[in-house]
Formats: sequence, C-alpha cells, structure tokens
Amino acid sequence: MKIIIINGPNLNLLGKREPEIYGNKTFENYFEELKSKYTIIDLDYFQSNIEGELIDKIQDTGFTYDGIILNAAAYTHTSVGIGDAVKAIITPVIEVHISNTFARETFRHQSFISPNAKGIIIGFGLKSYELALQSFL
Repeated sequence: MKIIIINGPNLNLLGKREPEIYGNKTFENYFEELKSKYTIIDLDYFQSNIEGELIDKIQDTGFTYDGIILNAAAYTHTSVGIGDAVKAIITPVIEVHISNTFARETFRHQSFISPNAKGIIIGFGLKSYELALQSFL
C-alpha cells in the first residue's frame, strides 16, 4: 500500500509555531515515527507553502497512490484549485487538521476540500494523521 501525506503552508514550522495549538514536535520527527510504526505501508511525505506545488503533487500522486492524507492548512479555506484537484483524481483523500478548525475563527469553518474527500479528521493533534492512515488499512 502506497500513501502520501501532503502538508500545506506553515506546517514546516511545526514544533516552533504556536505550540499551544500545534504542539512541540516537528512533523519530520513525527513522520519518522509513523514510518517506523507502519512498516507495511510505503509512506511518502511532501510539504509546500505554495498552492500550485500542492496541486501538482495531488495530480502527480492522485492516479498512482492508494491514498492521500491532505492537510492543506489555510488553503483548505481559500483554494478552489486544491478542492478541484481533489475532485479530479481517483485516489481517495482524507482531509486532516491538527486543530479543531470549528473551535477557531469562523473563516476556518469552510473547506473547499471536504465535499470531495473520503473523510475528514480534525482536532486530534498530530494523532489525526495516524487516524487517517488507519482508515486506509
């Protein structure tokens, strides 16, 4: 099974950025833990702060991977293009958010990804990624 985690803007700052919301662990360290725990999965990771690069990665992997775990971060609430990319591919996508977006600012209650996602997992911290991974198993 081949799965990719795609992270959007500012998630490269995990471990430094707003630790009261996002925690103190870097995503790279967490990703290594996931790979060690789920050795039966070919697990890849991609992060970009650039919307077009995220769309390109969704398109590149959206016909050959078994699953995509997507945290588009702030683009979730603003990018019709990312939502359209998810709709255009055949690989199932699980939308993930570290924080509970519904407990935050009102603009974060809208998602352009959700209507085309297989499912949504929000608010469980970094554990949200593992829950998404388990949903593919």
